[in-house]
Amino acid sequence: MTTSLPLLNADDVLEALRGLRAKQPVKFWAFYSSQLGGVVTDPALMVLPFDDHMVHRGHGIFDTAGIVGGKIYDLDAHLDRFIASAERSKLRLPGTRDQMRDIIISTAAASGKRDGGIRYWLSSGPGSLELSPAAGAEPGFFVMIFAGLSYPERWYTEGLRVMTTTYPIKPPLYAITKSTNYLPNVLMQMEAKAAGLDNGVFIDANGFVGESSNMNVAFVTQDGVFRHPKFDHILSGCTSKRLLELAPALQGRGLIRGVEVCDIPVADARAAREMMLIGSSIKVAPIVEWDKAPIHDGKPGPVTRALFGLLEEDMRSGRGRLIDLP
Repeated sequence: MTTSLPLLNADDVLEALRGLRAKQPVKFWAFYSSQLGGVVTDPALMVLPFDDHMVHRGHGIFDTAGIVGGKIYDLDAHLDRFIASAERSKLRLPGTRDQMRDIIISTAAASGKRDGGIRYWLSSGPGSLELSPAAGAEPGFFVMIFAGLSYPERWYTEGLRVMTTTYPIKPPLYAITKSTNYLPNVLMQMEAKAAGLDNGVFIDANGFVGESSNMNVAFVTQDGVFRHPKFDHILSGCTSKRLLELAPALQGRGLIRGVEVCDIPVADARAAREMMLIGSSIKVAPIVEWDKAPIHDGKPGPVTRALFGLLEEDMRSGRGRLIDLP
């Protein structure tokens, strides 16, 4: 027996898309699409063609930024990484860096929101279902202004519990490129949640600590050194790099003895005084348990709290890193 399927017209499709959003309420406030040529604020209209190469082949990149108190924080650092990811992915930019920057700022302004998240994507465009991009396809540039990601308060007050994932870390080329192919990251986090834990940690083939699902991992050694893995085999976290610049201020407060970016063997990492996750959405959050063993005394540490404070201050008053929204 053949199933009889309705043929939908444009009104039917729009009604169905709005019904979908009613079932899955989202906080998507503004969306720019180069394919539409402007901004929409109805989440039902925030769509891409199914044959866009980013959709069916994962040939796309993205990056982020945050809106804090009516100002965009650290957009230029994220945009630099975005352009580097585009080059490695052989994606043609939709315009100049300044033009993309202006579109991001204008879309944020169109949302009318003073706090939230920004995420933007680049694809090679629609036109076929082949492996290679469609001939003559125009690159797609998309910007989303949304409520941002949120995490449980207990992550900050009590700390996270993580596991060493059984999934292999991405090869360096793919790890340092912020592409839309996050399958290993997704599987890692699903594995951790299935085990009743909060997240996972990748370990590379040499036994060095990599990164977490969509966050960097850092440590404070027993002798007080703030230590971060090298960025040659993990994503170059903009928040981590900024904290590495801010962290020396903690030396004057007697909280740390120094700052290092180096390979970190697992044994050294497990012996750390503090372990933490760092990212633009999570900011800085303590890890208190790894593979069912406590980190130090199993409680959030003072350096993690101090780094969180430094980042919060920088997000509100960082010189040269804030862009006023029109």
